[in-house]
Amino acid sequence: MFIRYVRSMLSWIFFIVMLLGVTDLLIFLDRGVSIQGSSFVYLNLLFLLAFIGFFIWRYLRETKYISQLNALARDMQDDWLEALPRPEYVRDETVDEVLRAADLHYKRKISDLKKTWLVQNDMTASWIHEVKAPLTAMKLAIDAHPRDPAMRIVEAEWLRLHLLVDRQLYITRLPSLESDYVPEETVIQRLAAKEVRELASWCMAKNLAVEFEGDEAQVTTDSKWCRFMIRQILINAVKYSPEGGTIWIASERMPAGNVVLVIKDEGPGIPAHDLPRIFDKGFTGGNGRLHNAATGLGLYLARVVGDRIGVTLEAESAPGKGTAMRLIFTAANAYEKVQKERYR
Repeated sequence: MFIRYVRSMLSWIFFIVMLLGVTDLLIFLDRGVSIQGSSFVYLNLLFLLAFIGFFIWRYLRETKYISQLNALARDMQDDWLEALPRPEYVRDETVDEVLRAADLHYKRKISDLKKTWLVQNDMTASWIHEVKAPLTAMKLAIDAHPRDPAMRIVEAEWLRLHLLVDRQLYITRLPSLESDYVPEETVIQRLAAKEVRELASWCMAKNLAVEFEGDEAQVTTDSKWCRFMIRQILINAVKYSPEGGTIWIASERMPAGNVVLVIKDEGPGIPAHDLPRIFDKGFTGGNGRLHNAATGLGLYLARVVGDRIGVTLEAESAPGKGTAMRLIFTAANAYEKVQKERYR
């Protein structure tokens, strides 16, 4: 910052140096002024030292506001406006006024965007609830003909549509997950079994077997959002599993005490160069393009939800060897920490 300040004050420095030079020139030219060489050097040194001291003092005073702004920028908080330093000079007051005006401007824009988003979100939620009525009627009609082969085909397509609508409903609820989060003790394999039953018609259409391994393990989590995560992973497992394949669901406890749920399929696997990106929004990879059915949202949403409810997602895969997704139930998540601090 000092170098930048010096550059900004070059005109003043040049003026002072020029003024000193003119003074020295007048002393030399004016025969009425008699001064010894040592006194002349002493006068110039005294002048320069006084100027340097004055320059440093002004630097510390004039850059104090900017230094405080830089410190605030490095540790930006939600209440940054209240932490703005007090301006001492006119230009600092101008900067302060601009920052406060910009804060007010963008708060209004954010408020307008939030209102628009709320309207769109409400419309989407309303549409989803309206769509669920005919979907329910379709399901009743399908269940009324359990032996009709044609109905089994319709049921598989109905399930795809139901899952897409249900996922969209969760997307609309995602911003308010904190207020919707209800932790409870639950057996993780039972949550997985419920999701397997939801996908039963799809599994039967592909003649897939689902095998459970390991002991039942209890975890503390939100059952609804945890099931949503498991569902996204199972959908991928069913989608990419070959006809007549098997999906394994196993639970295990790590040495640290964390519970891990592993969902493994016999699909084509994921290339090593795609593996780090499978949780990115919109990423479909080679398998997704091959099947022409991937949206790149399932695993992304599962990761977003996991980050917010304290479940870590990891993937292990290799081409031709299937994919194993690991849900690691960590200690307290962000919401539980907030609640503990609030009531401490």
